[in-house]
Amino acid sequence: MIPLRAKIPSQHLPVVTVVLITVNAVAFSFEVTLWADQKLALFYFYGLVPARYTQPLWADQLGLSPSYWPFLTSMFLHGGWMHIIGNMWSLWLFGDKVEDRMGHLRFLTFYLLCGLAAAGVHLALNQTSTLPVIGASGAVAGVMGAYFIMYPFSRIVTVVPIFIFFHVMEIPAFIYLGLWFLMQVSSGTMALGAGGHGGIAFWAHVGGFVMGILLLRSFVRGQLRRRWW
Repeated sequence: MIPLRAKIPSQHLPVVTVVLITVNAVAFSFEVTLWADQKLALFYFYGLVPARYTQPLWADQLGLSPSYWPFLTSMFLHGGWMHIIGNMWSLWLFGDKVEDRMGHLRFLTFYLLCGLAAAGVHLALNQTSTLPVIGASGAVAGVMGAYFIMYPFSRIVTVVPIFIFFHVMEIPAFIYLGLWFLMQVSSGTMALGAGGHGGIAFWAHVGGFVMGILLLRSFVRGQLRRRWW
């Protein structure tokens, strides 16, 4: 399913959402100027590599100090065009409405905390992985979790593939986001069962989404009410 539009209009200029998208775009613009070996080094130094914290001898051989900045910097790196477009499109669709309800600074703090929680979940479940994990997916998943609670019956205009045809449908947010969440749990469970670390941090998505739900009440100004439209 490909989301095209969330039918709830934002009431204020989503300053932080725009800034986050811009920062990610600038970082990616820098990435595309690098050679392959330079980009790999960038991902290892500023992406989240679990073994950096659990296997000090291995990390020392690669010159990776036990810095905790990668928990933050990994949120602003992406592995390719589809990676960054997918994350930033989801942030644009859902972020402005969540920012509306939280306010700018609260939303920024919320976004970063969800990203940190997602990174922590990935580290906990992939402690021996030597692969760098990058991307805003965990933080964006937190935004999606907040939207899931605040606007469960808002309509998401979505492209749905049915056999070889594509249909544009309006799907309630709780169905679209609920299915997305279940897909992450299912894919993450299969990845763990296979004993591989894979290329997609499904459990980081799950962690971010759940953290978004848990943190929501602390970040929404006034009483939390679900919007039913």
